[in-house]
Amino acid sequence: MVSLLGTISPSRWMDWEDCGGSYEQICALIKMGLVIATDDIDDLEHIRRNDEKLRATEWWPLAAACAASARWSNVDSAADMERNGTNTVAGLMRSREAPVPEPDSVADTYLPRCEPDAFDELLRRRVTCRNFSGRSLALADFARMMERVFSATHVEEPAKGLRFLKRSSPSGGGFHATDTYLLVQRVEGLVPGLYRYLPESHALKQVEGEQKQLAQLAAQMVAGQHWFANAPVMVALAATYRRSYWKYRNHAKAYRALILDSGHLSQTLYLSATDMGMGAFVTAAINEAQIEAMFGLDPLEKGVIAVCGFGYRTDEMSITEFDPGRVVWPAVVG
Repeated sequence: MVSLLGTISPSRWMDWEDCGGSYEQICALIKMGLVIATDDIDDLEHIRRNDEKLRATEWWPLAAACAASARWSNVDSAADMERNGTNTVAGLMRSREAPVPEPDSVADTYLPRCEPDAFDELLRRRVTCRNFSGRSLALADFARMMERVFSATHVEEPAKGLRFLKRSSPSGGGFHATDTYLLVQRVEGLVPGLYRYLPESHALKQVEGEQKQLAQLAAQMVAGQHWFANAPVMVALAATYRRSYWKYRNHAKAYRALILDSGHLSQTLYLSATDMGMGAFVTAAINEAQIEAMFGLDPLEKGVIAVCGFGYRTDEMSITEFDPGRVVWPAVVG
């Protein structure tokens, strides 16, 4: 069967008689999802439709395989870490071999240290938040965050249908193919629920579907990381593949650029939240399948890369945050 599979073209249609195998063998490969047929066999037409959709989107095949194989569904990563004992440094050291020490490097030139200014102080306060308070976010703060991080400051359309957006973060090809989907739990004047943010009009569109049990949906989004799930606003960063792949067709670097786009947006969100006295987080430990379902996304056309969140911190740290400089939590000792 393996040798038979090797005789079938991955890019052009062939008559089954020209493949060198029997009809029964070809049907077996079709049922395993390894071969696509023009005729529907045993209700497997969804395989052909997905293949057509994938090709139309102009995916680089290896990137598509990577994206598909890395998706999670109903994973509770926090519970898994507790069960495996890897939720603490001591547990990690017990369950794993000691890390390989980094080789020492001898410096050739030492650079002068700068006098810290306001931006340096901002960077030092930029700490991942795991302690969100139950306070509702002021609507003005929410709106400013969305405008700073995700809105389009300019839109150019040099040809019909070809649109370039300018945001406060860079994007591969200037396409800004990352769309923003929100789970809003606590924002004053805004009905809790699921939304899509529209960057050109700086507006929200409510997503049809499950609007109840938001706390449960929030926990599903971040794979059980309860320290993130309490954020007043959670943001799913979803790459619209066709928008980028229209130019970068079957390109080996296109998917990497989309991942970088989400990274840029998340760090602009961090800086903006820190500047406004709020906390923020970003995580790739997410249940893509559940996020796609709640927002009605097709994973072949839109893929969730990461989830961010922001809101006010609690007054006291109950869950450890990595703040070695004691900038955010100066009262914490040891």
